[in-house]
Amino acid sequence: MGYEGLNLDGRVALITGGSGGLGLEMARSLASAGASVIVTSRHEGRAKESAEAIHSATGRPTLGVAADVTVYSEIERAVEQCIGAFGRIDILINNAGVNVRKPILEYDESSWDLVQSTNLKAPFLCAKAVVPHMIKQKFGRIINIASMLGQVALPERSAYCSSKGGLIQLSKVMALEWAQYGITVNAVCPGPIATELNRVVMENPEANQFFLNHLPINRWGEPAELTGLIVYLASDASSFMTGSALVIDGGWTAE
Repeated sequence: MGYEGLNLDGRVALITGGSGGLGLEMARSLASAGASVIVTSRHEGRAKESAEAIHSATGRPTLGVAADVTVYSEIERAVEQCIGAFGRIDILINNAGVNVRKPILEYDESSWDLVQSTNLKAPFLCAKAVVPHMIKQKFGRIINIASMLGQVALPERSAYCSSKGGLIQLSKVMALEWAQYGITVNAVCPGPIATELNRVVMENPEANQFFLNHLPINRWGEPAELTGLIVYLASDASSFMTGSALVIDGGWTAE
């Protein structure tokens, strides 16, 4: 198909947790490739501010929507706003995520539920709300942002590793169920990326060195280094790829 398959003109993308970090970078890259983009945040002001920044940078139509993606009624309302504004949703990126780091014996139930609800339940709910529209279009691209920690483990990440491993498996089931409708579903599994979520690790010299020791590339990744893959998976160029879990981790899992 060639590089022309990477053009997203006419496509509409919804990115959860799109007001900062990886989500904002991905939303900006999709807009730069031609897509109209909708970003969600629990805070309406942040969502609208981020949408305006993307529009200013790319000139593409944007929308910022407030939604708690762990609550189905709020997701439904956000999807209705998207359909009302753009008439369709072609691309769904389930990016919203949290991490609570504690040893298992110190892990409280509320922290466990928060991580599972945000990282695993929310992609399930968002897909349920969006996919009926994709089925009508006979086209869809779903990209679930998992993690290399869905495939390998670290201490004190019990809830996070479990949720991301579950998201990889959920992505495969989605891919099998919806392939017949022209919908592809893939999981992206980043390694250590320099985002706000990881700042607590990066600012701890001992923990930071532990990570660097496991990275053959000898540095943390930058959010922009994921965007090429995101645009590819969102585009027509990836039409024969579904049910995959793609790792971008600086070589960590190659050891």
